[in-house]
Amino acid sequence: MSILANDSSVIAKTKELCAQIVGEPRFKELQGQVERFLDDDAARLQYQSVHERGEELHHKQHAGVELGTAEIREFEAARDALFKNEVATNFLNAQRELEAIQQTVSKYVGMTLELGRVPEAEDFAEAEDGCCGGGGKGGCGCH
Repeated sequence: MSILANDSSVIAKTKELCAQIVGEPRFKELQGQVERFLDDDAARLQYQSVHERGEELHHKQHAGVELGTAEIREFEAARDALFKNEVATNFLNAQRELEAIQQTVSKYVGMTLELGRVPEAEDFAEAEDGCCGGGGKGGCGCH
């Protein structure tokens, strides 16, 4: 039987982990903040506008075009207004926290596959110190 078969113990424990995450009160709060943002057309439009303008300025700058003071000021004013929008700010914070959860779980699973055992705090510290020239024992997956 495959380790990834629907009835395998690995998949059963993975589903258990997912149920634990979904059952966490903080996860429900974060999910609610995302849903409030998605239901708020004005906040979504404001976010989209700032995001697109930021991308536009980034591409101009990357292409070697010098940005004008006025356009920088306009972007910063729009960004500041976005950060004053509580629905948008809560969404951005929720998005960051949800990404951190995903990265942490992925880091644990990846480290487990590399080490062949459940990682300890020291393993993560060594991987960070050793990654890309830090001189640790490896296991960071960067090579």
